[in-house]
Amino acid sequence: MGRIFASSIYFGFPKMQERCGVCDLKFEREPGYFLGAMYISYALALAIILVLAALLWIVLRLSIMKTFFWAVVLFVPMAPAITYLSRVMFIYLDQAIDPEKKDQKHSA
Repeated sequence: MGRIFASSIYFGFPKMQERCGVCDLKFEREPGYFLGAMYISYALALAIILVLAALLWIVLRLSIMKTFFWAVVLFVPMAPAITYLSRVMFIYLDQAIDPEKKDQKHSA
């Protein structure tokens, strides 16, 4: 329920809080914890680029190469938001599968 990011995702690298201010959940359990978020980010990015390319191709009837080029160009401003969203989604997924134990909250 608390804020996950301490700063804006559009001004510098998004800085994460160490723990949730509401429930005290430790966001990054171990080094490399957000590797799974990279897979989610990749899947989201690919889906968005494909949808953008399909819309551009249907509307503008450009060549395939130009269509994908412009789809990627239009996607680039969305990349920080995708990074944010994928980390949040990964935290929720991880907590659903392997919730943090109450007695391990302040260890390590």
